[in-house]
Amino acid sequence: MISANQITGLILAGGRAQRMGGIDKGLIPFHGRALVESALQALKNQVGQILINANRNIATYSSYGYPVIIDETPDFSGPLAGFSAGLKACKTPYLLTSPCDSPLMPLDLGARLADELESGSYQLVYASTKEANGKIWAQPVFCLMRSDIADSLNVFLAKGDLKIDRWFKDLRSSTVIFENAAAFANVNTPEELKHLEALSK
Repeated sequence: MISANQITGLILAGGRAQRMGGIDKGLIPFHGRALVESALQALKNQVGQILINANRNIATYSSYGYPVIIDETPDFSGPLAGFSAGLKACKTPYLLTSPCDSPLMPLDLGARLADELESGSYQLVYASTKEANGKIWAQPVFCLMRSDIADSLNVFLAKGDLKIDRWFKDLRSSTVIFENAAAFANVNTPEELKHLEALSK
């Protein structure tokens, strides 16, 4: 059984946030505190260590007391660049990733993904959600991976491909379906921020 101490949590706060006017999403106030604080709160009991992936406001993110790692690729290359930096810094057998702007993240995310990972000897397991209409949506930035797949990701990135789902196809991967789609909602616009604040009162 995979224990929390064997998992490093990686919070992805390195995006450009163009739909929010380019402001740093992790530092947007949510119920009076930065969004990244909600992610830290949700992850801290699911993992043994936490890393924050950020490409600006490094001093502010560092003030939370966790190591801050930056992308090695320029120009805000997306979540896979964050995954790559996280895998390089990871000292545990597993890495659990989540974005900084999904404040309602499930508190059993790591445990459920770990159960699936072990059940089929997978290299990576990601979350999916079931919508009210029955449609299944992949939530690929919420995933648990073995830290020894760093080479696979580096080879993939060296081709110039940044599509997360294409990399998953190179791996033995699986998914876990979560019924509460709202738990994975993220903030892309000021309107979505207000909606999530109302949902979590």
